[in-house]
Amino acid sequence: MNAGQICMSTERIIVVDAIADEFARKLAEKASGMPSAAVGPQFDEAAESKVQSLIDDALAKGARQLSSGAAKVIDSVTATMSLYRDESFGPVVGITRVADEEEAIRVANDSEYGLSASVFTRDAARGLGVARRIRSGICHVNGPTVQDEPQMPFGGLGASGYGRFGGKAGIEAFTELRWITIAGEPGHYPI
Repeated sequence: MNAGQICMSTERIIVVDAIADEFARKLAEKASGMPSAAVGPQFDEAAESKVQSLIDDALAKGARQLSSGAAKVIDSVTATMSLYRDESFGPVVGITRVADEEEAIRVANDSEYGLSASVFTRDAARGLGVARRIRSGICHVNGPTVQDEPQMPFGGLGASGYGRFGGKAGIEAFTELRWITIAGEPGHYPI
């Protein structure tokens, strides 16, 4: 979506080992089947070069590229790779494999950014518990990171912005409350 060039684009996918192989295979198939026109072009050559350098760094350090075409899926991304920490703002996503839920939460929070996150699970109550532990301004359970509603507060934590906009929170963030009066008649002062 938007060649990954919007703030809510999914940059990192954290997958529990038990389902990682099947998940990575299905995501790679989907990404490889997407026509370039559906992904869209990158903003300029510098943006394209940045994405390629992140991919090259990950591959040189042991990650594997699973997809061909415009959308790139990079598997086995670790904390030693730039793709793990740096925002690509491009059509690439890194898969980081983890042992369990606790490690998934730790990896999700191992970032200076915290705008939008998602938790996918068959157990919505468990997903809500995980979502509460992820440091992000927005967290969706069983929904995509790219999701916005005008009446809801939008904003992140850490290096993902300042303040909130949208809904009442946005009005409060961008408004300075003042009181101004006009006297209709001269006031009577008893002194």
